[in-house]
Amino acid sequence: MSRAELRYDGRVAIVTGAGSGLGRDYALNLAKRGASVVVNDLGVDTRGRQAAEGSESSAQAVVREIESAGGKAVACHESCATRAGGAAIVQAALDAFGRVDILIHNAGFLRNGPFESLTDEQIHSIMDVHLLAAFYVGQPAFAAMKQNGYGRILLTSSASAFFGMPWQTNYAAAKLGLAGLVNALSLEGQAHGINVNALLPTGSGRLGKGDSDMDWPDGLMASVPAGMELIAPQMRNEFVTPMVMWLVNERSKTTHGYYSATAGRFSRIFIGAARGWLSDAMNPPMPEDIEEHMAEIDDISRYDIPLKVFDEFEPIVAAQRALLEGKGD
Repeated sequence: MSRAELRYDGRVAIVTGAGSGLGRDYALNLAKRGASVVVNDLGVDTRGRQAAEGSESSAQAVVREIESAGGKAVACHESCATRAGGAAIVQAALDAFGRVDILIHNAGFLRNGPFESLTDEQIHSIMDVHLLAAFYVGQPAFAAMKQNGYGRILLTSSASAFFGMPWQTNYAAAKLGLAGLVNALSLEGQAHGINVNALLPTGSGRLGKGDSDMDWPDGLMASVPAGMELIAPQMRNEFVTPMVMWLVNERSKTTHGYYSATAGRFSRIFIGAARGWLSDAMNPPMPEDIEEHMAEIDDISRYDIPLKVFDEFEPIVAAQRALLEGKGD
């Protein structure tokens, strides 16, 4: 059975951090399938160090590669980590191509370290490029998308945020903040044809190279599961980019989601609320009651996935109604 190719003809995409690694792959694949691409990259390494003066920037190299293959792209070296820079990135898209349809916020670097030792620079620089940049580029991009009644926004989160990783408290906090942004912004985008999702990727970008701040506590790697050699061949960009291409395509109606693309396994990640324990409505519980019912509170055999704040109330109302009607279990 033949499948219709996913295309992006007439669409304009902004990719932050597109000078290398995963971002480069996203930009190249979008352009190959018809999109006009703004290749945004500040031209620094994973420690934030500037490239040699006078040399071709990584963004320019990607643009050259796209254009040599017959595609359309422009380089933008503005910083997504400032409000002025974010506005300039979006303006570059509008000036070059007249619209914005897709935003992939992929830019980032690491400042690993033990929690108690993190400096203001290690905290703020991570918050700026991962979390605040999603606002600085996202706000003007969202406004442009609203005017057209269409948009696809994909923010790069991380397994470190959802599942935890020592010495990455700054990074994890910023990346989980993006999940909150997805939750709220997806609701705002519904009326305007704008889908908003997050990706938890495992690829071969600069963050895994030796020149990055990949400091870890001693012995951490001893906890890596046995058998990693079985999945190592799939821990490449080629096993991440297809998920990205789908989520930002017009045919995808998915929104308000987080998706993992890890070692060839593609999976939805979700935040749920266990059914828990419902206390007596007429008698507020004591701390000892919480202790007594912790097994029920922790039981995740039954759960709901609220998609907005009010959704969390529905099963509680249903449970309370069942108790009042004598049907509680």
